[in-house]
Formats: sequence, C-alpha cells, structure tokens
Amino acid sequence: MTLTILRIALTTLLCQTFLVQASALPQQQLIPGGLAVLELPANFSGEARFNNQPLMIIRPGPQQPALVLAGIPLSQKPGPATVQLGDQTHTLNIQPHAYPEQRLTVQKKHVNPDPQQLARIRGEMQRMLQVYKSFSPAPDFQAMIWPLHGRESSAFGLRRFFNGEERNPHSGLDIAAPTGTPIVAPAPGTVVLTGDFFFNGNSVFIDHGQGLISMLCHLHSIDVKEGSELQAGDVIGTVGATGRATGPHLHWTVSLNNARIDPRLLLATDQPHSPAVAQP
Repeated sequence: MTLTILRIALTTLLCQTFLVQASALPQQQLIPGGLAVLELPANFSGEARFNNQPLMIIRPGPQQPALVLAGIPLSQKPGPATVQLGDQTHTLNIQPHAYPEQRLTVQKKHVNPDPQQLARIRGEMQRMLQVYKSFSPAPDFQAMIWPLHGRESSAFGLRRFFNGEERNPHSGLDIAAPTGTPIVAPAPGTVVLTGDFFFNGNSVFIDHGQGLISMLCHLHSIDVKEGSELQAGDVIGTVGATGRATGPHLHWTVSLNNARIDPRLLLATDQPHSPAVAQP
C-alpha cells in the first residue's frame, strides 16, 4: 500500500512539474514593449535577427519545435515589422497600445541636469547600452522568478511625467518594499556591470545569455561583484532609494535583443508574492 501511494504521489508531482514548465513558456504580446514568439522549422540552422539584433532561440523539449523570441521596443511603431529568420523573413503585425500616465515629483537635478551631470549621464548610458546590446551563449531558457516580495508600485510602460515634464516611458517594473529588504536574481546569469548611476542609483546588471539582461536598480547595497555567477534566488543586494527615486523600491528592467520588454512575459508566475522569491 505504501509503495502504491508513493508511486501515485510521484506521478502527481511529475504532472505538476510538467504543467508548471508548460505554463512558464514566454507569452507572446505583439505591442510596443511586448514579445514575439515564433516557431522555427526543424531544419533551421541560421541566425534570427530583429532590428539588426540577434535573437534568442529556445528549445522547450525534445518533441517540441524550437522557438525564437523577439523583444519589441517601446519605441516600435504599430504596423508591420520584419524578423529575419536565416534567409527568410517573417512579418509581425505590431498592434497599438496606450499605456497609462504617471506623474511624479523628484529632485530638480533629476529632471534638468547641469552640463557636468549630463556628461556623466551620457557616459553611463554608453556603458549600459554596451550591456544591452551584448549577446552571449546561454543554457536552455528558464522562466524568471520575481526578484522581490512586495507591492508593485509602478507598472511597465507608463508614460512618465517628472515635475510636470514628460520623459521616457517606464522601462521596467517597480516593486515597493522597506529599505534593506533582500533582492534576488530572477534567473541564472553573470553579473556584468555594477555601479552608482545618476538616475538609477546603485545598480546590478545580470546577463542571462542570448541578449537577455536584467537591470535591478535604486539599491541600498550591492552584494555581488562583476563576474559573479548567479543562480535564480541568489541575493544580489537590498532595497533602497538611490538615484531618481521617490521612496524605497526596486526597479527591475528586462531587456531582450536590446528592447526593454514587460518582465511579466518571461515570468513563471504572475504573482509578485510567489513563494519562489526570498521573503523579507
């Protein structure tokens, strides 16, 4: 009897694991800031590109077709867009999407920087862009976990106004939590850049491979170094309010093929209170 019960329990666990893995595949959303998910033919051996950037290719399982993932920039105009698949092309039909507005009050220097600050900002942007454009090998795709347990305070894609002046759309998710709350890596990867940036404050950039990058910023402390190899759930720092921030929170940007996309499209679960994430 005990052996039979054990077998039933094991079978149930395996079924649950399969369902989680199946539901954790990336979600297609053909809007600016979204994601295209395309099947590749069985004999595909070339390179996939979008907006002149190489694309991530994943293989969900031995009996399933390979998929190519194309991040769609927030700046992408609605209408047809071409993905290059080897010597063939595929046309995406990007749909218009109206993101809501958000109005914030911050320090004046973070809205109208002086010339010295502008020079610093330009240098930091070049360093970040180099990371976002990078493309390195990666193991099989793993759905991401939430890097922080907390309240989502600002959604992805918001049209942002600082002190009444419009600025770039919100390119990530904001999760509010008390200062000092641990933040974890959302997926395996390598720390490729850390530092104190003018707008982002204390920041950690993680390369998850094949053009997939996480940027986690406004940290109070950074607990990893450039070159650190991480697994999902490893602590990388703590919540703070450094840089252009109105209070303690984590800003999490996900970039794929140099396009900032909604992190929810790559998450294993849509709930920020997932038990997979370290609790404060």
